[in-house]
Amino acid sequence: MENSLRILIALGGSALVAYAVVRVADLVVRRAGERQPGTPLWVLLRRCRTPLFVLSFTLLLGWALARDDAGAVGRIRSLCLIGSGAWLTVRTASALVESSYARYAGRTPDRARVRRVRTQVTLITRVVSVAVGVVACAVALVTFPSFRALGTSLLASAGIIGIVAGVAAQSTLGNLFAGFQIAFGDMVRIGDTVVVDGQWGTVEEVTLTFLTVRTWDERRVTLPVSYFTSRPFENWSRGGAEMTGTVFLHCDHATPVPLMRARLRAFLDECPGWDGRGWDLAVTETSPTGITVRALVTAQDPDALWTLRCAVREELVRWLAREHPVALPKVVTGQAPHEDG
Repeated sequence: MENSLRILIALGGSALVAYAVVRVADLVVRRAGERQPGTPLWVLLRRCRTPLFVLSFTLLLGWALARDDAGAVGRIRSLCLIGSGAWLTVRTASALVESSYARYAGRTPDRARVRRVRTQVTLITRVVSVAVGVVACAVALVTFPSFRALGTSLLASAGIIGIVAGVAAQSTLGNLFAGFQIAFGDMVRIGDTVVVDGQWGTVEEVTLTFLTVRTWDERRVTLPVSYFTSRPFENWSRGGAEMTGTVFLHCDHATPVPLMRARLRAFLDECPGWDGRGWDLAVTETSPTGITVRALVTAQDPDALWTLRCAVREELVRWLAREHPVALPKVVTGQAPHEDG
């Protein structure tokens, strides 16, 4: 009875003291954030409250129950200490990295460079999380005597195991190295507009093994990162977001092309999606049944270009139907006249 009461007192006292430690740390971080409102680090550090509580509680409980810190109880406390320490390390590292990225993004006007750094920061955070997790698992396994006894034999066979694992995980390792190549080779970045496998969309997420593209209809296409290092793809955001697009119309031979060209220019002058860099309208092809008219327009980014192309196509068709219906394409359905004789 006395032992159970002592354990309950130790649990309650450790929880109260750990809660007080977390509250004091949170108050300090909050005051620092109020003194430096432009620094996101203090806001991000507040996410460390839960792992800090678990770590403090485990340490205080181990100190209060030092006499019982043996056997299964001591091993459980060690595992909790290792896990909470790894958790706190990952949260702190993520806060530092994200804070550095936020400051860099706030003072860098080049959006392409910001997207590149964001991709690198994302992968660095994931690598740190995986590395800390692996180290924590290794340290946790060492706490078991059976694993310590097997340490010598495991190290002796590490070479063979490494060769077998490398052959078995060749695809996974290839994706891993491809992820680093994408992040630091500036091939594709989060926020880039790409066309892969006939799918047009925006890069939404880049991990160590896969990449997610959000298409224009809000679908998610997941591809291995090795796809971008082994196959050609279109990146419309490289070298600037400005783009040039075309609109093709099939018309009759009687189409007043000069008037159509003037109408296109008048419409572009009133359209907010046109960036003013360039435009053109020309007959690019002719056939026995009609002509093909190409309208060329420019816009500041792929999304604006898509909207502008649709607006130009709609306006030119409406203008032809209203002002020059004879220019609309015709389908001959009657029979040719036959000569007698």
